[in-house]
Amino acid sequence: MHSRSPRKFLPLRRHDLVVIEPRPEAPEPMISMWCENGWPLVARRPTSSDADGVALGLPLPPSQGKKRLSLVVQIDEILSVQPPLALDSVTRMAPQDWLPTVERIAQLAIEHELDVRVFGSLGWSVVTGLDYLTSTSDLDLLLYVAADTDLERVIGRLAQIQAMAPMRLDGEFVRGDGVGANWQEFRRSAGDVLVKSLDGAAFVDRRRFLVGSTAI
Repeated sequence: MHSRSPRKFLPLRRHDLVVIEPRPEAPEPMISMWCENGWPLVARRPTSSDADGVALGLPLPPSQGKKRLSLVVQIDEILSVQPPLALDSVTRMAPQDWLPTVERIAQLAIEHELDVRVFGSLGWSVVTGLDYLTSTSDLDLLLYVAADTDLERVIGRLAQIQAMAPMRLDGEFVRGDGVGANWQEFRRSAGDVLVKSLDGAAFVDRRRFLVGSTAI
């Protein structure tokens, strides 16, 4: 019998890392191995064909064809939930020529009081020790913003950092409720931007993003 309270894991947000109980009968052998190792899966938006439960995803490394596996679990199968990795936890696995960029992003986070986290190839490399990074990998960032964050100044600094970076900077601005919007789209658009959550996606006026005026 489990002593944990399953409901404490809800609500999940996009990009949350979810560790589940081992699944010896999993249809994909990689899922069984993954769970046995205690590695997390990632919370994802459910599709119309998913059964009731918690929708999770598993992006495999290039050596496994970069296949994306999907499964649905019940809440009582979840052992733990953690947010994406903090920026300062990924430097040990980052390519050497990425480190100046990571340091500049860390300084940006201090200047604007942002919580910056990492997902994508670098994040999965740190979580599993497997080789997800390639010569074309992006640095995928989640920049958690507040109602008083000056997004225009943050975008300007990100653009400066991108200009000096050896890799592409990808990722999202994320509100406290977990709703996110791609920072590059914010940079390009003067009107609506696509925002996403586990409940769906919608277009919202970029000027209204921070106030959380749109429920998805």
